[in-house]
This record gives sequence, C-alpha cells and structure tokens, in this order.
Amino acid sequence: MRGVLLLVLLILAAPLTAATRVVSLAPSLSEIVVELQAADLLVGQLEGGERLPALEHVPAVGRYGQIDMERLLSLKPDLLLVWPGSVPAAQRDQLKRLGIPVYSAEPHSLDELIDQIEAIAVQLGRAQQGRERARQLREQLQALRVRFHREQPLRAFYQVWDRPLYTIGAEQIVSDALAVCGARNVFAELKVPAPQVSLESVLLRDPQVILAANQAQLDAWKAWPQVDAVRNGRLLQVPDKGLERPSGQMIAATAQLCQALAATAPVSR
Repeated sequence: MRGVLLLVLLILAAPLTAATRVVSLAPSLSEIVVELQAADLLVGQLEGGERLPALEHVPAVGRYGQIDMERLLSLKPDLLLVWPGSVPAAQRDQLKRLGIPVYSAEPHSLDELIDQIEAIAVQLGRAQQGRERARQLREQLQALRVRFHREQPLRAFYQVWDRPLYTIGAEQIVSDALAVCGARNVFAELKVPAPQVSLESVLLRDPQVILAANQAQLDAWKAWPQVDAVRNGRLLQVPDKGLERPSGQMIAATAQLCQALAATAPVSR
C-alpha cells in the first residue's frame, strides 16, 4: 500500500515538463543528481567541500549560508533543489518570490531520503533511474535492519563537536541510521537537529558506545572511566564521513556504521 501511495504522489508531483537547467543548493543534492545520471542538467551548485569529478565544470552560486542571487539568476534555472538549512530564511523567501520551481529536501529518516531521491528523479525526467535506484537502496536498507537488529538496542552517544559539546536529536537522519544498526541515540528525545548538551547529561545517560569524528575527541572521554563505553572500550571513530551527507551513498555509509558497532558489540542471535 505504501508503494502504491508513493507512486500516486510522485505522479501528482511530476512537472509537466522535466527540468533542463537545475541549480543545486546543497552538496548532498548535487550528489543525488549525479547518482541519477543527470549531471548534465546541473548548471549551478552550492560550494561546499570536495567537488565530485563529474561536477568540476559546474559553476558555484555561493557557499553554505550565502547565495549569490545575481549569479544564480544569470544561469536561468528552471528548477532549484534546496536543503533548507543551507539557505538563510531571508534568501529562501526571496527565491519563492522569483517564481522558480523549487524542490525542498530535508529527510529525517533513511526511508524519507530514498523517497526523496525517487521524487527528485521525477523532477529531472529520470523517473526510471529513480525507481531502480530507490529499489536497490530499499533492499539494502531492509537487509541492514534484519542483519543488525538487537532486541536491546545499544545506548549510543554521537558526538558532533566537543567545545561546546554537540550531538544529534531525534529528527537528524543520523539518529535513524543508528536505529537501523541496532543502536538508540541517548538524546533521541530532543527535537533539535543538533542540540548542545552538557557533560553531566551524557554521564547520566551512561552510553554503551560513543562515536566521534576523531581520536582526540574520543581520548578525552577516558577521563570518565565510569562510563560504560569507556569501561568496555567502545569509543569509535565515525567510520565513514558520508554518514553525514544524505544522498544515496548514505546507505553504504550506514552499513559501515553497522559493521563498526557490531565489531565492538557483537549482535547476539
């Protein structure tokens, strides 16, 4: 039933004519376009991090948090792909007033991400590629859920930054990736995507595993040997930075996360 409903929604959302001049306002959305074999449609992109080889020639229309509106308009786009967090509210309002078709993507779960990849494919006139890509990703995701399911999920603390201490909330897609891997975000009750938390609140939740971006951040936790994750040596460096980049490759990055968690805390059968 869910598949039928999604197909109906995609048909209703389909443009009368597919976009031919696309500007992507998030690196993850640019990556989705490439995954859908539609890089030839991109005429502009938001600068951010290392460029994909297929997009070396695509001009930038600004950086995270600041769009060059004059440059964007000069490209005459007929579709804007937008990640709301990458564009200031004032510029988002300005874009709406321009009358350029906008597809806004901000998935809070891996299932939503796959649905949005399929929907973007329709906007790009790549519906067949979108259906095939979505089918593959859904199969991979379901396989991960089955393989790494735990009756008692691991209590996990995912550290985004250390000074001050930031983590992820329930609506951040990485929180769902943890759930797929049989872990539970210890701050899942927080609705803010990237909340600041106190050291005391982390200690109180006594995570069984702590994940962070680098070894220096992990080593700092050794000052608290009473924490389960420290006591049992479950301090893990995030195995794949693609985990924080919501495009199709995030499913493979989630698999890396699942394998890392299972290596330090085996899944009982």
